[in-house]
Amino acid sequence: MWKQIEHYFNEYPQRKKIAQKMMEYGIRIHTNSFRCGEIELSDSKIARAFQVDRRAVTATRDVIKKEPGLLKIFSNLTPTCHLKDVAPHMNWGVIEIIPVDPSMPGILAQVASIIASHNISIRQAIVDDFEFSEEPRVFIITETPIPGTLLTTIRNAKGVKAVLIY
Repeated sequence: MWKQIEHYFNEYPQRKKIAQKMMEYGIRIHTNSFRCGEIELSDSKIARAFQVDRRAVTATRDVIKKEPGLLKIFSNLTPTCHLKDVAPHMNWGVIEIIPVDPSMPGILAQVASIIASHNISIRQAIVDDFEFSEEPRVFIITETPIPGTLLTTIRNAKGVKAVLIY
């Protein structure tokens, strides 16, 4: 998806950074403001958080509002709760998969099937967008910690380069 829209921001690195961060955090455009869920975010706070000039934040919003295709995307973003850092405190399992080729279909399906075959429930699965992330990963949060015996089976799944369990 990013490849379809990045040309709108390529000439201005700060605008590009803002648009990427908006997608990463699920920050959307609502009328004339930025929102994370229903929480309104000021231009100056976004600028500080992303370490850019406030005018670049305003300009990014203007570009998005002017282009109907961009507005459809950036007005429908939603923030997502990532449970990977919470999981250890809840006695859940965390599997981080480094793919051989992140665009290869079926990596998540195969690993999920392996986990399910051991009667372990999956609470959450988050896959980094390979167009966005320099080193995309697959994160799977399980109801119970993953036994070490399962590590080799997951590591041998098609498309899996490496596995981290924590």
